[in-house]
This record gives sequence, structure tokens and C-alpha cells, in this order.
Amino acid sequence: MVNRRDYQTFSPDSETFVQQQPYNQRRSSFALFTCDPHTTYEADTTTEEQANFFFEVYGNSAKRYSSLASSRGNSTKSKEIETTYVISPEPVKKEIDEDSAVVSDIAPSPATTPINTNEQQRLLTDEGEANLPLRTDDPEFNDLITEAEHAIDEGILPERIYQGSSGSYFVRNRDNKTIGVFKPKNEEPYGHLNPKWTKWMHKMCCPCCFGRSCLIPNQGYMSEAGASVVDRKFGLNVVPKTKVVALASETFNYTAIDKAKAKSVKFATERFPDTLGKNMKAGLPPKIGSFQVFVNGFKDADCWIRRFQEEPLPEKVQKHFQHMFERLVCLDYIIRNTDRGNDNWLIKYDKEKADTPEDCIFIAAIDNGLAFPFKHPDEWRAYPYYWAWLPYASAPFSEETKDLILHKLKDLDLVQDMVDEMFAVFRHDKGFDKNLFERQASVMRGRSSTSAKR
Repeated sequence: MVNRRDYQTFSPDSETFVQQQPYNQRRSSFALFTCDPHTTYEADTTTEEQANFFFEVYGNSAKRYSSLASSRGNSTKSKEIETTYVISPEPVKKEIDEDSAVVSDIAPSPATTPINTNEQQRLLTDEGEANLPLRTDDPEFNDLITEAEHAIDEGILPERIYQGSSGSYFVRNRDNKTIGVFKPKNEEPYGHLNPKWTKWMHKMCCPCCFGRSCLIPNQGYMSEAGASVVDRKFGLNVVPKTKVVALASETFNYTAIDKAKAKSVKFATERFPDTLGKNMKAGLPPKIGSFQVFVNGFKDADCWIRRFQEEPLPEKVQKHFQHMFERLVCLDYIIRNTDRGNDNWLIKYDKEKADTPEDCIFIAAIDNGLAFPFKHPDEWRAYPYYWAWLPYASAPFSEETKDLILHKLKDLDLVQDMVDEMFAVFRHDKGFDKNLFERQASVMRGRSSTSAKR
């Protein structure tokens, strides 16, 4: 329980406290602290005019005076005390920022450790959405995300992909080259900020046919990351590396309130660049979503399959392509992908390298957001695998694929490690339900066990 004082300022909506020093001092300092480490701002103000402007901008989230000092003419304002309050069930610890020499009272939550640096704040998640680590355990992937952030700061913004039923974006680096595909959680087909109005019409006009009852709504971004885990554990190498991160950009779909807040903060930092501008991070709130590394030189499978029918592949290349196709089949079967059409897996073919099939043809399994059901599809929609009608699916599995997959499917420890790693990813979602995850894992284990027996 917080010990409230006469001159404490508090906003119940955002659980925000304001630290104030006496106005009768020549230099006044104001700092806005929140219990959410993602939105901690600090601002030193040299004049009362700048202080007034600061509180005017944040009028909805921080009140200037408490009930005992609400009037500007009240003589009690000269008695205001420099105090910082936080809400935490744990003891408050002192943490010093060596770069800025600012000492602040921070109460770490059980989920995350508060960090106030603006650079690290960019990878933090949306408030209330999840508690993810600041960085992944993959240094190369972290560098890619950092490059994307720098490009956004320099005005090279992600570009919305107009295909599909949800908001997804091509992310570029500072050289204007596409490096990844970002799919925000709240812009999925179930998300309230989905920019595709056709999906909204589908939901409003025909709700009985909307969605898939065997899938957990609004967790497609987790499914994308989970498919990458399965691919890596089984050594399939058909899913581009995918992890959950958070990014912010003007091209993402935001509410009018978020846009207005960002505009106010930007105006404040530009007006006082030497004070507010040095300590406040202007911009829109980051969105949590899946980030998949972009694969260059690939085209829709449907395009290449039609071409292969007219111009058959060389025998060695055809054999390697068959092996890669079998890996795609194994992936979809294990994760029970309910949306594998020929437009969401890709093929790359370089005819000039036909002498070395391993460097000649590749397969990439993208759009894995509609996988990992918590029950087998049992309604009128069966969600078949559309690759089942291809001639490659009629051939028996090769010995190479059996040697790669079967012993791993029979390794219960490996399967459990895979489930544990997926749990570590899925549990960060705001709507995570452990019981539903266990059902998802049961379906996946059952399909793995069935595959091993076959």
C-alpha cells in the first residue's frame, strides 16, 4: 500500500505519480514516473513556463496539484516536497543511471526489470499486451531489429502489404532493402485495429462463418514464432527465422487517441529540445507482433509449379526439390496448419546452378499464423492441405526424410523440449491460457506420435 502525502500527485487511470520540487527554488525539476517501465519519462525544466507546458501536455495522465494544493494561488505550493512514489509489493530499490547520473526509485515487477533508457525502450511491448525480454537470445536477429529501428527513426517506414486478410508490413533497413515482414497482434483478422475493411465486413455480416473454431483467436503472431521453433528443432530449414518483437511506425494502424498523444509529445520535444527533448522519447507506442526474416529471390509456389509442368526440372534438381517438399509436408502435419495454400509457401529456383541442386532450389514456408489448433477441425470446414493435390505428394517419403525426422519424432525428450520452448514464447501473450496451451501441445504431440508410427 502506497503511503500518500499531501502533495503527492496521482492518476488512478495510469497509476502515475509526479515528483515535484518547491516552486520557490530557482530551478524546478519535474519527473514523470510510472509503474510501467515502458513509459517512464524524465524531464528537467529550467523555468516555470516549461513546467506548465509539460503538465499541460500530460494533463490527462498527471495532475499538477493534489487536492490540498489545487489552486495556483495557494500558498501551500511553496511547501511541496520532492517525493517519488511507486506501486509495488516488493521493497523499493535504488537504481542509478550512470550515463545521465539520475537516481530514481524503481520497484521491479516479477515479470520484468524496469529499464529507463530510451534505446532499450523501443523493443518493449505494448502496455498490457505482454512482458517480453528486451532482446531475443539471437545476436544476429537482434542486430536485424536494431537496423529496422534505426531505419524507422530516419524516416524509412515499413510498407503495408495489401494482400492477405490482416495488417502486415515489409520492414526495410537504412539501405532501403526489405529485411523482414512484421505482423502486429492487434492488426490480425481478430484484432480491433485490422486495417482490412473486407475482413471487418465478413465478421459483421456473416459471423457464423468468421474465424476458425479450432484455433485460439488473435494469436497468429505466436503461431508464426512457434512454427519457427518446430522448424529449428526438427532441422527442417523451411521456415524463415521468426520471433516476437515490438516495433512502432507511423504506417501502422493506430487509434486516434494514440496518434494525438504522439503528436503532443512530438510537439513538446521539438519546443524544448534541450530539456524535454533529451529525456523523452517521442513517437507512437510500439506494437507487439511477429517479425519474420525476409527471403530474397522467392516467388509463390503456384507460379513455379505451373512452370515446372511445362519445363520439367533436371533429375537431380527434381530429387532435391522432392526432399524439400517432404519437409514442408512434415512441418504442416506436425503444427496442423489450417491455411497452407500454394500462395503461402515460396520457391526459389536458379537454373544456372543446376549442377549443385542444394544451391539451386529452395522452399520457404511462410504465413504460419493459422496453426497449432487446440482441437482437430471437426466442423463443416476441414481445412485440407492444398499441396495434397500436387504430384509430389503422391510419392512415398524418401529415405533421406525418414532418417531426418523419424528418430526425432520418437525422442520424447526432444519433443518435450520443443513444447517447453514454445511455452516460453506463448506465455507472454496477454490472453495466454495454460489449459488451452496444454491442449495445443497434446494435438501436436499426438500428430508427432502418429507420424512416427507411420
